[in-house]
Amino acid sequence: MRLIKQITALILSLSIMSPHVALAKDAPSRGPNIIRDAEIEGLLRLYSRPIFKAAGINPDAVKVYVIADPSINAFVAGGQRIFIHTGLITRSDVPNEVIGVLAHETGHIAGGHLAKMNNEMQHASVERIVGMLVGAAAVVGGSLAGSNEAAQAGQGVIMGSSGLAERGFLSYQRGMESTADQSALKYLSATGQSAKGMLTLFQILSNESLASTRNADPYVFSHPMPSDRIRALEIAVKASPYFDKPDDAGLLLRHQLAKAKLAGFMESPQLVFQKYPSSNNSLPSRYARAISMFRRGDLKNAIPIIDTLTAELPQDPYFWELKAQAYLENGQAAKGIPAINKARSLLPNNGLLQVLDAQVLLGDDTAAHADEALTLLRKAKQTEEGMPDIYKSMAKAYGLKNDIPRAELATAEYAWATGDKKLAVEKATAAQNFFKRGTPEWLRANDLLNFANHK
Repeated sequence: MRLIKQITALILSLSIMSPHVALAKDAPSRGPNIIRDAEIEGLLRLYSRPIFKAAGINPDAVKVYVIADPSINAFVAGGQRIFIHTGLITRSDVPNEVIGVLAHETGHIAGGHLAKMNNEMQHASVERIVGMLVGAAAVVGGSLAGSNEAAQAGQGVIMGSSGLAERGFLSYQRGMESTADQSALKYLSATGQSAKGMLTLFQILSNESLASTRNADPYVFSHPMPSDRIRALEIAVKASPYFDKPDDAGLLLRHQLAKAKLAGFMESPQLVFQKYPSSNNSLPSRYARAISMFRRGDLKNAIPIIDTLTAELPQDPYFWELKAQAYLENGQAAKGIPAINKARSLLPNNGLLQVLDAQVLLGDDTAAHADEALTLLRKAKQTEEGMPDIYKSMAKAYGLKNDIPRAELATAEYAWATGDKKLAVEKATAAQNFFKRGTPEWLRANDLLNFANHK
């Protein structure tokens, strides 16, 4: 059953293009690289909340995650969880393009497609489905590499390992994708938004997939053929009274800032300065350059640029957050205290800012602010339970206070959260020996050990 659930997630993992590329990228056992950022997560909440409400879904019940990957991709997995690649943000020109994708994924959630897919999967053997997916990956991989032979061989694998049952399953999934498209149009119309962005994005994907779909059998794809999908959507999209409605100017600026931030953190300085040259004095351009500068240790030039950002938009908490982070990551944490205090005064209940505040307070490696940091970290746990950095910072704070038992326990929890089972068991055992049986700390260590022994 676990394997079937994992395969189901992979099959649905590309809800805006065909699933083969996702299979190839999900293959490494270490899993996807989830990134956390208060600004980007806040922006995605602004994008998604009206859509969730239009779909009759509690916005607080759905979590949107961001994966560090340059490809355009988004998917639903594990119930009410939407995952998007950073490439969806960085390669989109306007918020509407991302909102359209979120609307499509919301259609999958509202339609209960993951649960229905699990039921449908029971009618086909795991071995055949794996063979089908491997073959599909070969079709795309061979086509993109310019190898017709490899693409044809992939289709052969599909035909050999599948059959009518698997073709029926793929047809069933194509129907789900079409339903999600139509649901997205409904949600966008209900919220007074254009679906032009969704259509534009599908056209981009269609152009990029020409090589992989040429001469391919449409019945071995889990999604509608790109050209067919666009034809089906275009008439309905253009008929909407909101088709030419532009994006909100404030939202567009936030979108551009998010793109600049991702570039500054994820791309090389050379590429950043090509995209955002010093001749471009816009907010996003300065943002990207400042991030790139402090990431390579150039605080001398980064801080003055950040100061121009905070002067121009003093009510933006993320510019102040950036200043604190710049000082922290360059060994001058104490200088970042006023900046993180300002950020948190503007956004007091954000768990990620609470964690950063604690890290800044602990940056001088003394016990002077350890208790204050622990208070912040306990608050952060209420909204960010399981975030590894919380436990790592707790371990440091307890260590600075010379509270070794709790430092060991926090280290065990950090190790477990990061997948280091061996260290987690070692530290939980050590911590448990310090505490009296039945105390909350002893029980936390015991729970971790019991869980580890059953994994």
